[in-house]
Amino acid sequence: MRLLLVEDDPAIASSLEAPLEAAGFHVEHAVDGASALQHVAAGGHDVVLLDLGLPDMDGYDVCRSIRSQSAVPIIVITARSDEFDRVLGLELGADDYMVKPLGARELVARIRAVLRRSGATPSEASIDRLSVGPLEIDLRTHRVHLDGDLLSLTPKEFELLAYLAADAGAVRTRTDIVEHVWDANWFGPTKTVDAHVAGIRRKLGDHAWIESVRGVGFRLAAPGDRTP
Repeated sequence: MRLLLVEDDPAIASSLEAPLEAAGFHVEHAVDGASALQHVAAGGHDVVLLDLGLPDMDGYDVCRSIRSQSAVPIIVITARSDEFDRVLGLELGADDYMVKPLGARELVARIRAVLRRSGATPSEASIDRLSVGPLEIDLRTHRVHLDGDLLSLTPKEFELLAYLAADAGAVRTRTDIVEHVWDANWFGPTKTVDAHVAGIRRKLGDHAWIESVRGVGFRLAAPGDRTP
């Protein structure tokens, strides 16, 4: 599914892109109002995440313009928490309104709820599935197959595996995993990550699927594709 993220702060945009991609969204990034409107005019997006504090236009004007030309669902993401701002955003056509800082799991849940209410259909159904060698991860049904065999994973094991698979071959730090699979405000021990990785390795049947990068985190790759 295609998602347009309108956010001028690169750090915030980066922190949101990883969990959104892990949840099955193809994220396109616009850094200001003008480019956001160009993206929307081109069409094909399933949902828009819109920051209000843009460098060239007021976010409310962008919201109004998007709604005048498209029925695409809009979720406002902003630091403005006053009731007046929330009401104004909704009256101008936003489908939901979230105040920063954002929890990744809640954001994904809100997006899915908005899509259900709008009756939107995926524009790119293939994004609902991640493949790493013989490993197939279906993000829509939460099913994992390895060489055609269905694996039984816990919800957290599934989320962790999907997060690693969304950028297979890249190293995910323990901190990033905790923030995106658990929550940015979760204060449990990072050894919880190691325990869940161990559980996934057992179910994959080969320790080599998930490589430990000492002092950093973990990398997912098919054992035969491992770079020396």
